[in-house]
Amino acid sequence: MASAAFEEIVEDFEFLDDWEDRYRHVIELGKAMSGLDAALQVPATKVDGCASQVWLHPVIEGGVFRFEGDSDAMIVRGLIAVLRALYNDLPLAEVAAVDARAEFGRLGLNDHLSAQRSNGLRAMIERIRETAAAAA
Repeated sequence: MASAAFEEIVEDFEFLDDWEDRYRHVIELGKAMSGLDAALQVPATKVDGCASQVWLHPVIEGGVFRFEGDSDAMIVRGLIAVLRALYNDLPLAEVAAVDARAEFGRLGLNDHLSAQRSNGLRAMIERIRETAAAAA
């Protein structure tokens, strides 16, 4: 069910045996992602429950879900890039069916994120799911 973009990340992770290499790869994904316009970094797009500053801006057109995002923390920016690969371009009705925890488990991220980062990731996933459900 995962997108080709997410499957590409999974394949990249299969070649990275060391967690430090995987961590660096997540950061590189975040660096490669275009940032969110400062005008969109407002309270309405801010995600509560994250230790760092996180903004997610949904872009829903023709029943298709997409979002842009940004963070002031490099690793979180990378997690946003992974979430974008997982959720962007899905029909609204399919967003709720994504088991993000299982997909992140395929990357081995569930076991290596701090409790605060895990809580923040859950908050971002919840925001994505709520936004898609409200727009459906």
